[in-house]
Amino acid sequence: MLVVKKGGIREPFDRSKIIAGMIKACEKRPISMDAIESFVSDFERELQERGEREVDSSEIGERVINKLYEIDEVAYVRFASVYRSFKDVNQFLSELTDLLNEKSGKKTLGDKSDPAAHTLSLIKDKTEK
Repeated sequence: MLVVKKGGIREPFDRSKIIAGMIKACEKRPISMDAIESFVSDFERELQERGEREVDSSEIGERVINKLYEIDEVAYVRFASVYRSFKDVNQFLSELTDLLNEKSGKKTLGDKSDPAAHTLSLIKDKTEK
């Protein structure tokens, strides 16, 4: 199977690249190597069962980012910061705000009852000055 990169370049599917990216995102997080390898094996099997010769790199990236979102918020944000190539801190804060709102039942950024959201509001205030 070939992976079609953003520029149209094709290269062989390499599960070790997915594992390496996930390991980096999960560094010092309570995510087992078994969980990472299991996800990659299941994903690779699914791709093979589809019988297609090519897969877009964006599909791979989105599957990884969605899995990390499910299992660990910090790993998700780490991976997202590289994968989504945030242009500045405000774009990064926007992603964190969305994550916090979703995880905490749609609390607003300045909600003092949510310490993480309150901390982000203070950071956001500093970056907007």
